[in-house]
Amino acid sequence: MFSKSLEALHHVKRYRKRELFNPSLKDYASNDYLGLSVKKDLLQNAFNKLQSFDCHSPKASMLVNGYHPLHAELEERLADLLEFESALLVGSGFLGNLALIDTLLVKNALLFMDEHYHASGIFSTKAKPNQVVFFSHNDTKDLKQKLFNAPKNKLKFIAIEGVYSMDASVAPYDFYAITQETPNAFLIVDEAHSFGTIGENLLGFLEYYRIKEKDKIIKLSTFSKALASYGACILAPLQIIEFLTNRAKSVIYTTALSLLDTALTLAHLEYFIAQKQELKNELSKHQQIIFETLGIRTLAGFFTLEFENNPALLNAHHFLKEKGFLVGAIRPPTVSKPLLRVSLSLKNSLEDTKELANTLLNYSKIQSSFKSD
Repeated sequence: MFSKSLEALHHVKRYRKRELFNPSLKDYASNDYLGLSVKKDLLQNAFNKLQSFDCHSPKASMLVNGYHPLHAELEERLADLLEFESALLVGSGFLGNLALIDTLLVKNALLFMDEHYHASGIFSTKAKPNQVVFFSHNDTKDLKQKLFNAPKNKLKFIAIEGVYSMDASVAPYDFYAITQETPNAFLIVDEAHSFGTIGENLLGFLEYYRIKEKDKIIKLSTFSKALASYGACILAPLQIIEFLTNRAKSVIYTTALSLLDTALTLAHLEYFIAQKQELKNELSKHQQIIFETLGIRTLAGFFTLEFENNPALLNAHHFLKEKGFLVGAIRPPTVSKPLLRVSLSLKNSLEDTKELANTLLNYSKIQSSFKSD
């Protein structure tokens, strides 16, 4: 039935498969930026917290009887920490983007989305293509022009990522400024890869730019990256959270977030808050090694190396595995050009990162392919 499509993927080196990697490989592929996934004491804390309740399953949708005291506690902790009026848990970042875009794009609304926005967000626009305008990546001038050309009476949402997942770029402050000066406009910030990696206290894009006024901001923060758990949270003014609670299909018609993941997020969040300065200093040391060795400066928890074609990328990926390092090999159509995505997880030692950086430097095919600007 699908043999020709699969053969075509094999031919262009785009065929993918699930793989159980050798656990002895040093993990530079995951989004576990702060290394929390290996802290068994935090897992035990989460288990103990969950065990204190009679029920350990969410059982149903949050609007039936699946809403649990752990859910409420996590929402309150995040709203307080991130200084938002209200918060709403969702099952994942994908479901969060689906909730925002499918629900907020009412008849009189337009969405202006960065062309490099998360795939989950781009997918969510497919149902309402006539209400979506894409602007060039991180291009505030292009956004301004498209806003100028749009009907003035429309409700407008501007969607960006705090740190872009495939190039590690930080969105410019001007997107916030444009939102503030545009009537009936809200800024949606997907903080999947910026929470836990940028900002004075690693709280993400908004803290990085010291943004305090949040009455026109909607923040999507996921738990599966720096917090090494699962799920996500939408933070916004109360009226928006109430509207999403009553209208978002990916909230209403899905089982509430797993209680084990909720308890684990709470345990990891508590550790993160207590250790944020130490975590920030440690991440900075890994970033500095990459800059000193490869000349690549990254503000995020990862960096990327671009390749001319898929075979060159896969050769480099295989070479690094042979040397004991697992990195991400990202191919089109996920990205426009093949790239290695190297995560600076704190579960790896500084010595490991030095060894990886030197291995990259000494690999001639990579030297001729990656960009260090």
